Amino acid sequence: MESFLQTTEWLKFQESAGHKVWRFPSAGSGQVDSGSIKANIIKYNLPLGKSYLYIPHGPEISLEHISSGLKNELANFIKYLKDLAKEEKSIFIKIEPLADTVIELMYRRGFKRSSKQIQPYKTVIVDLTLSEEHLLGKMHPKTRYNIKIAEKHGVQIKHSEDIDEFWKLMEKTTKRDGFSSHKKDYYEKLLKLSDANGKLRTELVLAYYNNKPIAGAIVLKYGDIGYYLHGASDHESRSIMAPYALHWEIMKELKNKEAKFYDFWGVDSKKWPGVTRFKMGWGGELREHPGSFDLVTSRLWYLGYILAKKII
Repeated sequence: MESFLQTTEWLKFQESAGHKVWRFPSAGSGQVDSGSIKANIIKYNLPLGKSYLYIPHGPEISLEHISSGLKNELANFIKYLKDLAKEEKSIFIKIEPLADTVIELMYRRGFKRSSKQIQPYKTVIVDLTLSEEHLLGKMHPKTRYNIKIAEKHGVQIKHSEDIDEFWKLMEKTTKRDGFSSHKKDYYEKLLKLSDANGKLRTELVLAYYNNKPIAGAIVLKYGDIGYYLHGASDHESRSIMAPYALHWEIMKELKNKEAKFYDFWGVDSKKWPGVTRFKMGWGGELREHPGSFDLVTSRLWYLGYILAKKII
């Protein structure tokens, strides 16, 4: 199954968030849609009128659908990307595919590994096909204990459309942990993301203590997988252990709706040690994606970009 980052709904969401976007192959462009190569392409602006093009969790290449020869179709795709980069003054093209076979093909055509990643390349995935007893048994003992603490405190979990409450929690979290978040309207637009057949949808789930929200999560469900995309909590209420009750309830609900997996969406023991310990405590499987790769289209500007990143 394709990544939700490669759906037309996600591309429309990115466009609503202010980015210029393209879909390969695009309708009316003269490109032949053989079903073999597909890509959502998003433009990110850089200083001095420059930019870069980004393909999240892509491109997706289906070798079994190659109709005009792999070499020809790849050449057509690379030419499209380079022409687009020239038009948009993009100094490089970044891809983060999920399949090793895609990286092998793209590496031969000039893409080189990059240390700058947009999406996390490591994640923890919980198998929801297991029984609740089995899921609890796979958790770290402290995770099970903290779930019980939250339950004893009477933490209540509710679906909500109150983005203001989530935003208040996010402001506290970013100030406490020293990282930057998206703007408020980004989360508002994200919570409107859905498709016509219900295959993709997003939800805000809040944990309440004494009728006050003290933790929240934005969860995206696509197919049979639930993704924990964004979370926030009130540090002053940390002894209540609300995030544990929150995620346990989310997993049980996803399980009841026949989801097969819960993806905690990103771990890194060096960058986010506390968050990583929390996510690893749920007993999921650690999975690693190939990572990030760049095709440089302007070497001088790219060198300046890399040097600026090191200084900053």
